[in-house]
Amino acid sequence: MKTFVYIDHFKGNVQPASWEALGLAKSFGNAVALIFGVGVDEVAKAAVEYGADEVLVVDDALLAEYRAEVYASTLSALASSQSPNLILFPTTARTRELAAMTAIDLNTGVLTDVSGLEANGDSFVATRPIYEGKLLERTVCSGKPVLATIRGRAFAKPERVEGKSGTITKVAAAGEAKSTVEGYGASEGAVNLGDAAVIVSGGRGVSNNPSLTPPAGMDEKQAEIWRAQQGFALITDLAQLLGGAVGASRAAVDGGYIPYAHQVGQTGKVVAPDLYIACGISGAIQHLVGMRNAKVIVAINKDADAPIFKQARYGVVGDLFAIVPALTEAMKKKLGK
Repeated sequence: MKTFVYIDHFKGNVQPASWEALGLAKSFGNAVALIFGVGVDEVAKAAVEYGADEVLVVDDALLAEYRAEVYASTLSALASSQSPNLILFPTTARTRELAAMTAIDLNTGVLTDVSGLEANGDSFVATRPIYEGKLLERTVCSGKPVLATIRGRAFAKPERVEGKSGTITKVAAAGEAKSTVEGYGASEGAVNLGDAAVIVSGGRGVSNNPSLTPPAGMDEKQAEIWRAQQGFALITDLAQLLGGAVGASRAAVDGGYIPYAHQVGQTGKVVAPDLYIACGISGAIQHLVGMRNAKVIVAINKDADAPIFKQARYGVVGDLFAIVPALTEAMKKKLGK
């Protein structure tokens, strides 16, 4: 069984879920990595080291910038000529578009946001969350080849074998670009929550520290935001100590405490870290949808009846402004930092 794996990268910076997709592909048989772009030799080398049986590289100026039409036509041409049984993508904004356009070209369908995938004869059965993560459905695609986008951190990442050699083949691009890319802009406060193994998040409660006296001249809202920023400083200290990322609830973002890029939930990022620490977050359903797939959830909240405790493996009822610094100090001693 042959599986194509699209390695999603931006200027050589690979989306980690691409390697997870490669590991999944290996479980089905022959895994062929697809790498598009310009000057992608290092990415191709990494694909071999992560276990690809073969790497098809399309190194062409036409693919220097991601443009869906030429990427899709190139991928469709490769699939038509080599007839893979399955094409896997990590789930990103780019790959959702690319998978959909490729499926149209190949007259097949796409299984999206897959958290489980198994072979059943010559078909594939996918498991994916529905109804805001309340249920899991098992579904199949009747078209061939089967295209699937996988949820980040849902599958194991294969071990990298440094120096491993393999077959790398250069192939040609297909089609023509109808659009041009004028430039890029980075969002302020951009953070990669999707790949974080540890996330420490804050909610509206981070602003409720009455012991802090804001600078003179602030109105009520300014004082609230100032207190919240001091609270998020404590959360940031713990996150950095654990090598993790800082998250937030929608209430914290809407309150102006922290940029939207940190928002976890239905209208933010859906995450699945190994450890999720929720500080001052009550646990509205919109937030729970975004983090309930974490392997371990720790909740810190002074309200013993907060819904977040129903999702947490460990819960601490108390003042986060006392508990978080104490936890940080304890972890420093534990980690020898």
